[in-house]
Amino acid sequence: MQADLSPVIAATAQWLTCAYPASGGALASALCEVQARQAVTVAARLRYPTPMDAALMGMAGPGGSARLDWTTGADGNPADPDQDAWRTWVDEVVASWAACLLTDPELAALAVAALADGGSTADAPVEFRRLLAPDARDRQAAALLRHPDLVAPVAELHHTELVDRLNPGRALVA
Repeated sequence: MQADLSPVIAATAQWLTCAYPASGGALASALCEVQARQAVTVAARLRYPTPMDAALMGMAGPGGSARLDWTTGADGNPADPDQDAWRTWVDEVVASWAACLLTDPELAALAVAALADGGSTADAPVEFRRLLAPDARDRQAAALLRHPDLVAPVAELHHTELVDRLNPGRALVA
């Protein structure tokens, strides 16, 4: 199933790291990308939990980055549309959920536990270590990506749906 989601995961992680880039060189960029990819992977697996869900998304398409670009103030006409074709594979809900996971450790732990309960991955805590337990270098590398105030416009787009997905039938706690 993950192979079916790989274009969405790659494009959405790329969008997040473009919108909230690392500062500090190549290592910082790599660490930021790993954290974004882990958060996006968890979000995508929660959003599309079955092979049928992934197949339907593949047929309908994930929606693209237009609203996210507008929300973050990065909207505009690209000079070369072919260069930005990857943006069509960005999933707004997955990006929003990933932003929530990157800024809320408790929500991230619930999300990874939900994957483990669903049998999606046997070694979820190890696979998602940089998401769940980032060290000082990870935090520094992804300072913008993990800053709650900076990513709030994206995180708030679909926060309620993520909380409902993780705790169906329970009231949203503010």
